[in-house]
Amino acid sequence: MEEFKDKVALVTGAGRGIGRAIAEALARRGAILAANDISPIHLDDTLEHILAAGGRAKDYVFDVAKRSPIQAMVDLILEDWGQIDILINSAVVEPQAAILDMDEWDWSRTLEVNLSGPFLTMQQVGRFMRQRRSGVILNLGASGSSLSQKDHAAFIASKYGLEGLTRAAALEFGEFNVRVNLVCPGDVETGDLAELRPALEQAGFPLDVVGVMLYLCSSASAEISGRSYSIPGNIGMI
Repeated sequence: MEEFKDKVALVTGAGRGIGRAIAEALARRGAILAANDISPIHLDDTLEHILAAGGRAKDYVFDVAKRSPIQAMVDLILEDWGQIDILINSAVVEPQAAILDMDEWDWSRTLEVNLSGPFLTMQQVGRFMRQRRSGVILNLGASGSSLSQKDHAAFIASKYGLEGLTRAAALEFGEFNVRVNLVCPGDVETGDLAELRPALEQAGFPLDVVGVMLYLCSSASAEISGRSYSIPGNIGMI
């Protein structure tokens, strides 16, 4: 299958977890991967797997919590590949601390990575997509028990904020044919996923986090934007 042949996909947080899983899945289907993480430690494994399987990929080690590194990364990707067709914001931090005890640095860093990062990355990539009048953006949210854990206030606040940001971006970006959606790994099937199931099965994608993400990146979901999908269960963290 090469439904994403020659599409350039920027995946943040691609060193492990869902970021790595979707990066490898897109590469297997023909996409060129611009794989990002803050450290090369885990990112090297992602690149090794993709290249060993005959895929095309390059690593981009940048901190996606700040404007300057993001701008430098996007400029370099465009210099290397000439385009960005898919953006997946999956970089995340999740400190565990009670509100009354939380260090201000943990609070700020969580909002920077989980919320400001997607905003700044969508802003930089979105400007290119506006010129091309096409593109797909997926943000990685959270649902179910992950949004009701004690001592996770910063993470929970950032993910609720990301849902609002996703909807706002979908409204603004729709006029230049860029789709923006939110995928929320969790443990309970809710909301729009029941509507999505038949289309997923018809497209041949498994009903899991990566399957839903692949579907939302594909042309089969060309009419879907501004939606939030909660997926039951989760993939194992790699």
